[in-house]
Amino acid sequence: MGVRIVVVDDHRLQAEALATALQLRGHRVLAVGTPVAAAAELVAHRRPEVCVLGVAHPEDHACFDVVRRIRRDRPEVGVVVTGGVGSLTGVAAAFRAGAAGYVRQDERIEVMERALTRVRAGEAAVAPELLQAAFRQLMRPVPEPDDEAVRLLRLLTRREVQVLLRIAEGEDTREIAAGMAIAPSTARTHVQRVLMKLGARTRLEAAAVAARTGLLDQAGQG
Repeated sequence: MGVRIVVVDDHRLQAEALATALQLRGHRVLAVGTPVAAAAELVAHRRPEVCVLGVAHPEDHACFDVVRRIRRDRPEVGVVVTGGVGSLTGVAAAFRAGAAGYVRQDERIEVMERALTRVRAGEAAVAPELLQAAFRQLMRPVPEPDDEAVRLLRLLTRREVQVLLRIAEGEDTREIAAGMAIAPSTARTHVQRVLMKLGARTRLEAAAVAARTGLLDQAGQG
């Protein structure tokens, strides 16, 4: 007996191609839609057993918010994500959001079909080697060049970022205060907080930390 399915993909042609292939194999496709953000509404109206979610950019974990919504509103519906595996953290993020299966976007239709059957039966569906690779990467992540800059930038308020940029330009407390139209005492407080948050003892050291980590570039983009 075929599985009742809703197919949603960021690319309409891919959604329609997969839906056609599954229909030819005896499954009942209740709806086809795009983009993935539309999945929750389609699932709510069509009541499938499984929702197939084709994600164009699984490295953007925000795309899995719709999985959380489906699991919250229709917990009886299993979600199978199909997407790339260039960023294996996306595989783990999909499961963290509540997906029951993950299938590579270039897999054979038979693999997708087996995933649908397993998910309908309440089982997880993901190739063991893919899951193992994803969790190996999570356990030993490769640092991104901007990771430290982003982390430090999150510690600073908008005002403190402005102060840091002025410190890097060589401005003293009086110049910072005049340039930002604030009292010198306020400027001094901001400077001290910047130094503390960056773990720097001097302004020169703070500027060096910001330059070395790429924080200045990140701050300049804000």
